[in-house]
Amino acid sequence: MKLRAMLTIILASTLTLFGCNQKDNATPSTSKETDDQLIIYTTVYPLQDFTEKIGGEHVRVESVYPPGVDAHTYEPTAKTMQQIADAHALIYIGQGMEGFVDRMSKTLENERVKFVQATENIQLLPSNHNHEDEHAHEDEHAHEDEHAHEDEHAHEDEHAHEDEHAHEDEHAHEDEHVHGDIDPHVWLDPIYSIQMAETIKQTLTELKPEAKDDFEQNFTSLKQQLEQLDQQFQQLMKEAKRKDILVAHAAYGYWEKRYGLKQISVTGLSPTNEPSQKQLTSIIKKAKEHDIQYIFFEQNVTSKIAEVVKNEIGADVLILHNLEARTNDDIANNKDYFAIMNDNISALKKALQ
Repeated sequence: MKLRAMLTIILASTLTLFGCNQKDNATPSTSKETDDQLIIYTTVYPLQDFTEKIGGEHVRVESVYPPGVDAHTYEPTAKTMQQIADAHALIYIGQGMEGFVDRMSKTLENERVKFVQATENIQLLPSNHNHEDEHAHEDEHAHEDEHAHEDEHAHEDEHAHEDEHAHEDEHAHEDEHVHGDIDPHVWLDPIYSIQMAETIKQTLTELKPEAKDDFEQNFTSLKQQLEQLDQQFQQLMKEAKRKDILVAHAAYGYWEKRYGLKQISVTGLSPTNEPSQKQLTSIIKKAKEHDIQYIFFEQNVTSKIAEVVKNEIGADVLILHNLEARTNDDIANNKDYFAIMNDNISALKKALQ
């Protein structure tokens, strides 16, 4: 195959924009690959964890994302692309979550890697499915108009990335194309996670049918854990004295839909989106009206705008983990999907009392 030559040409501009000097994005393997192991790459962390749990000894799973990455702006290096080309499968969320996957699938269409969209049979929520998000999207355009003169040169120079503002503007526009009108954070919903795990099981079975019984048994165990997690969320909301939480990033729409939680978000679906002054004033007013005592930041993002809201309402800070990627601390403490979600439930319990 002429993969390396193709990558040199196709990814030249991408690598210039997103950092040729960064270290390899693929998580290094902790064990030697055996001849009969399936090599599986995944994007967001829950897909990695589910694949490891279902595949067991039959798989070696690598995350495309490095620890603590912002999945909204991630781009793979050329070396990562080459590693994925040699894998059996890349399992991803799809429906606009990972903008690089469409480009990658075209580049690697003649390689052995199988591209698997974990949400193929799931109807994702629209990004404006609640009242707060509708206002957020309305104000985004107003915010862009207010600063149109500031962005003019950034648009002209986005491929040259001659200054920091051009680079930030490029990511902001990339996020608009990545997410569109879809909320991608489906892995936070335990019931939808069961459906994605089913897709993973089917994929592994197709790739290694002789291990079907192991995959079925492991999937059944994972499904039971996810059902228990669903029960924990239901119990949490049943006992909650309030329903509203103030978050820095609108990543929790699936909890709203499934369990009745209400998020007041400082930014939109992407952490790089910032509210207009009018929206910011509205958020602070609503937070005060609801007597909100806590603001949730995420494990990999600290928004300056969220800090302003925090200071305005005198709220204490709690952490909600969006599980897009594990942090170095998560890895050091061997925290899996369920450990992190239990931490989230504990934080929610404190804020909802």
